[in-house]
Amino acid sequence: MRRSTTTALALSTLTVLALTGCSRSTEPADTSAASSAPAHRGGNSATASAPLSSAKLNERLLNESDLGEGYTRKPQAADQHDDVTVIGCPELEKLGSDAATGATLDFTRKAKVSFTYAGSTNSEVSEELYSDSATKLSNGIGKVFNAMVSCLSYHVASGSTVIDMGTQKTAAPDLGDEQWSQLLTYSAGGQRSVVKQTAIRADNILVIVSGSPGLVDAHLDKALTKARTAH
Repeated sequence: MRRSTTTALALSTLTVLALTGCSRSTEPADTSAASSAPAHRGGNSATASAPLSSAKLNERLLNESDLGEGYTRKPQAADQHDDVTVIGCPELEKLGSDAATGATLDFTRKAKVSFTYAGSTNSEVSEELYSDSATKLSNGIGKVFNAMVSCLSYHVASGSTVIDMGTQKTAAPDLGDEQWSQLLTYSAGGQRSVVKQTAIRADNILVIVSGSPGLVDAHLDKALTKARTAH
């Protein structure tokens, strides 16, 4: 199976990373804070800001110069629409067919970018930016993360391929207004990989960084800083 770094939320993470990413190198999960629930500082802004356009969000994505030497931007992958079935996790099944076919979050203003990192056995990291009202962002991302961490283990089937999945909450850094973080472990065809996914909401912007756990931790703060920077 070929590699991919499209790490959209919900089952797009599972179908694109798990179903097409089984040849990726693995990285041990950092479970030192795995039992911690996602942090929530709440505090929706008293004065709502207008959502940013997708074009403006694209300007605020990380680029190679932000990340440093050794990073290469990957072409935008086509959306996946495989016939996917979740087995053994009712809350994920309730997300519906759009999530199961790899759809991203239901926000109209969005931008994405993915990179490979040659300095760590071709590890990968991706960033997604969304903009909407603070309430819609909070409710939307919270619903998806809550569903994904509701089952410690389950299976995802696509055609004749079955992936063993594991989901684990992790402690999110105290950034922005609300934070969510999780580790996804998937096994298929004798391969095992771990993806970390951390989401930070700051007012009307949602930043999601996914990929190799070490790279997510290294670049999350700078991704949020650039996303909040006015142009």
